[in-house]
Amino acid sequence: MPASGGRFELTLDDELVFSKKAEGRHAEPGEIVALVRDALGPEVMPEE
Repeated sequence: MPASGGRFELTLDDELVFSKKAEGRHAEPGEIVALVRDALGPEVMPEE
């Protein structure tokens, strides 16, 4: 969703998974994938 101020927020099923604004930082490499995997469960998104 477009936003001003460089905000990055990831939601999954209307639940906030990551917010750059709330965390005060960029996501670390692989962090978003790990958060989505945790939210969906290994049955839906197995590790590589």
